[in-house]
Amino acid sequence: METKTLKHTTELSYSASKPLFKKLLVALDGSESSQRAAQAAVELADKLKTDLIVLHAITPPTSYYHSTIASPTGMSLPAPSQHEIDAYYAYARKAAMGIVGETESKAKKQGIHVKTEIPEAVSSVVETIINHATKENVDLIIVGTRGLGGFKKMLLGSVSSGIVSHAHCPVLVVR
Repeated sequence: METKTLKHTTELSYSASKPLFKKLLVALDGSESSQRAAQAAVELADKLKTDLIVLHAITPPTSYYHSTIASPTGMSLPAPSQHEIDAYYAYARKAAMGIVGETESKAKKQGIHVKTEIPEAVSSVVETIINHATKENVDLIIVGTRGLGGFKKMLLGSVSSGIVSHAHCPVLVVR
């Protein structure tokens, strides 16, 4: 009977020592706030010995071209050509590689298993981050407080607020 008790105690001890976070996802947009989130993510991944996913979602150019700005004659702006769309994505991919590349490099130097993701043509950055975190079975999402959008006086940006509201796992918001 003592053997069973000892075995049970060992199993409890093992389950209690399982790490809470095994996989982290940091969502970056290139803002100062996201750079601080990236630093926190690398430090946490290093200390906790977890995997790290570095994600930057590319929004479609339609959000820029299909604005409500009208010409003086009341006509809306013409739709972009395929060449303009291709140029936009080429530039956005290059910028995204710079945004995620720096964090990836820092993580690799510290021996962290890191993966980068740059999904394109996403309709919702929040939905993309949350879906990716769910698909990858992420245990913690890390984001900055405010991104590249306006309204500097807002306490929490729309993306970080949306992630906090809808994520399946804990979210660390870095100021």
